[in-house]
Amino acid sequence: MSLHARSVVPRTKLLLRILLPVLLCYLLLAYLLLPLLWRHYEHQKKLDGLPMVTTTAQGIPGDPINVGMVGSSKDILCAMREAGWYAADPVTWKSSIEISGSVLLDQPYPRAPVSPLFYAGRSEDLAFEKPVGKSADQRHHVRLWMVLKEGEEGRPVWLGAATFDRSVGLSRYTGAITHHIAPDIDLDRDLIETSLQAAGMIKARYQVMGIGPTLLGRNGGGDSYFTDGEVWMLRLVEDCKRTTALPVILPSPPVVQFKNMIWNNIVDLYRNGSK
Repeated sequence: MSLHARSVVPRTKLLLRILLPVLLCYLLLAYLLLPLLWRHYEHQKKLDGLPMVTTTAQGIPGDPINVGMVGSSKDILCAMREAGWYAADPVTWKSSIEISGSVLLDQPYPRAPVSPLFYAGRSEDLAFEKPVGKSADQRHHVRLWMVLKEGEEGRPVWLGAATFDRSVGLSRYTGAITHHIAPDIDLDRDLIETSLQAAGMIKARYQVMGIGPTLLGRNGGGDSYFTDGEVWMLRLVEDCKRTTALPVILPSPPVVQFKNMIWNNIVDLYRNGSK
């Protein structure tokens, strides 16, 4: 063995001795310790352990869960209507033709259907949208599933996936015609909260852990997204009785507040850099 080869072997062993512990620490920190610290369901304990990502009909991971509501289906239907959101039509041949005409002819269709996503093996229970522009090409929308018949408040609990459809195109995974979403999905979660609050439909708001901080996510159509990984739970007023009081904000654990502060700084840099 040459002198050069002999010198390379000890260096390689030394490098491995340094890198392996560093890699192990990283894996433990990123995939075990920090997620355990960020887990919090103190305001809605029965959500602990539930999946926080939807799936497509093909079983591909879809849009993540990022919003939730507490109230009956009647409470939700009334609150969303008062906040200026439209209930989406079911997917039928007629509605499919109408949404195609809306996109191609640039015609309004505020109740255009949304493609089904699945949570715990079933399609969404409710879906709402807020149009942008003339056609169904662009729109804010949210799908909701009832996951608990009775939560901490003694009322039904719903989880939802809120995103913004920015354009119509082909799925990067299946080639099917679909809407492509904007990557900053937290903005649509915020929009739902602000519109419901402006309509006087929220009594309280709190967070539970969703999928966790994600910068390089991909949904069922192959679109990229990023999120702080928190689910904003909105406790709605009952019987559509509008309130003029600001919603009570229930606090998250200090470690989660710190994580959110760091994340907000990262996202601000990301948003400014993408302009």
